[in-house]
Amino acid sequence: MASTNPKEIVAELPTYIRVFSDGTVERPRETPFVPPSIHDPLTGVSSKDIIISQTPPVSARIYLPKLPPTTLQDHPQKFPILVYFHGGGFFFESAFSQLYHRYFNIFVSQTNVIVVSVEYRLAPEHPLPVCYHDCWDALKWVASHSTQNNAAANEDPWLISHGNFQRIFIGGDSAGGNIVHNVAMRAGAEPLPCDVKILGAIFSHPYFCSSNPIGSEAVTGREQSLPYLVWDFVYPSAPGGIDNPMVNPLAPGAPSLEGLGCSKIVVCVASEDKLRDRGVWYFEGVKRSGWQGELELFEEQGEDHVYHIFHPDSEKAMKLIKFLRLFLHE
Repeated sequence: MASTNPKEIVAELPTYIRVFSDGTVERPRETPFVPPSIHDPLTGVSSKDIIISQTPPVSARIYLPKLPPTTLQDHPQKFPILVYFHGGGFFFESAFSQLYHRYFNIFVSQTNVIVVSVEYRLAPEHPLPVCYHDCWDALKWVASHSTQNNAAANEDPWLISHGNFQRIFIGGDSAGGNIVHNVAMRAGAEPLPCDVKILGAIFSHPYFCSSNPIGSEAVTGREQSLPYLVWDFVYPSAPGGIDNPMVNPLAPGAPSLEGLGCSKIVVCVASEDKLRDRGVWYFEGVKRSGWQGELELFEEQGEDHVYHIFHPDSEKAMKLIKFLRLFLHE
């Protein structure tokens, strides 16, 4: 006998995600998950997966640069630490996906930093602001390693032996760049364990939006544009909607960007990216805010959204990685 309750689509962003009446979710564009690897054969980078918190469930994939054979146990080599928040509109992709695993093997081999790529909970199963809390908890967990007496029960030996806690950075692409903003604002208002400070923040093609169009954004039909639709999908109860300060940092009444809790910022944009003007808008907003720190804008011509993630070994991606290497080490 045929079912009287056929499985129906109850919400979707076409080609990106479908939510069905039985609660199942399909994410057609998500790349497959791949395991971590000790001594990646192409780069020598090692990676492993760790659990940061059981309740709520937060985990990460940690990447360690190839260590020189002369590294002594009593004088281990120390590296900057980049806590990274992946992109995917807050609703797809993963720290464990093939896309990000390939990117970070190449990135870490070229930059010589430890990366903690955070696996935060996704919408719509976990609507915003859940991901912001998960990413803040992950940053706190990393910071707790700076003095061994304070490290959590699930402490990580790579961070303890090889992490330079004077050089902690946060970074992210697209939706992850939005998370960087919200985590940096929280760091400006709330202390991290062991009085750890964020040295720098990397905003790669960050996702922001507002009810007022800027630059090349369409004036008509904006409420059906992807940035609008994504925000409503991932945070349907957001106070102020698309002008919530978490997605519109320059909204009336939003906390001043002067409060960003880091000392260095780079905003990276690409000329063909539909979010390009928003990245420049954010950069200019930080510049006008009175924030006291080093601020840079990196723009690549002729490239589209997160080109460096999709093609990490391309000439232009390598150019960006070399730029970020200097940002992370100088």
